[in-house]
Amino acid sequence: MTHSTPSHDVQMRYDPFKDEVLSGNEENIHSIHITGSALTADYDPKRSDINSVIVLNTMDLLFLEHLAPLGKKHGKKRISAPLIMTPAYIKSSLDVFPLEFLNIKLLHHTVYGEDAFSNLNIDLSDLRQQCEREIKVRLIGLRQGYLSSMGEPKLLTDSFIRSISGYIPLFRGIILLLRKEPPIRNFGVLTMLQEASGVDMKVFRLVLEEKKQRTRLGKEHLNILFEASYRTVEKLGELIDDLST
Repeated sequence: MTHSTPSHDVQMRYDPFKDEVLSGNEENIHSIHITGSALTADYDPKRSDINSVIVLNTMDLLFLEHLAPLGKKHGKKRISAPLIMTPAYIKSSLDVFPLEFLNIKLLHHTVYGEDAFSNLNIDLSDLRQQCEREIKVRLIGLRQGYLSSMGEPKLLTDSFIRSISGYIPLFRGIILLLRKEPPIRNFGVLTMLQEASGVDMKVFRLVLEEKKQRTRLGKEHLNILFEASYRTVEKLGELIDDLST
């Protein structure tokens, strides 16, 4: 299982936040972990958020009161509000959120305390059910996004660009269902998924490039991307329906 170390930029931004979180709260903090794209080469200091998870020994509303004001101060450094959970919550929620926990397991770096995620056991049956549900939700989202844009290219472009990041964690889950090791980098995920599933992921590579280059797309090109994205997600849905774990 691959674990990445945060860059100097990420560490410099996150350390002051971590120190304030720990101040006066060490006894009830089990661990603190940086997660997500901030640990990969896909991280962009100007545009990417730094996500993290704080694991408490027991849930404490006073701690949440302490944490809340830090958001405004550290949000300027693109530090997102952390996920808060306990070891008991993690244990009881693996069957409900296997996809989320899989991605944390793959992409986390422990900056304080004990590693709470490396040894998580992701049940493939639970993962298949969530991936199937997520695919159906994505198909609805694509249709609704297209309708809500009212044919306006900028709105449709923004919808595509926003959606692509949410697909990558789902694709990692599908790769694991296909008994392959999910890659960390976004383009690596698309390549591996295509190799493992036989589904052409070209449209998602194009959307990733558009996101990277911040290109303004024409309506005709957007319509082509929309149709190709929809058909690709449909094929992945059919693949998951046929899987038995």
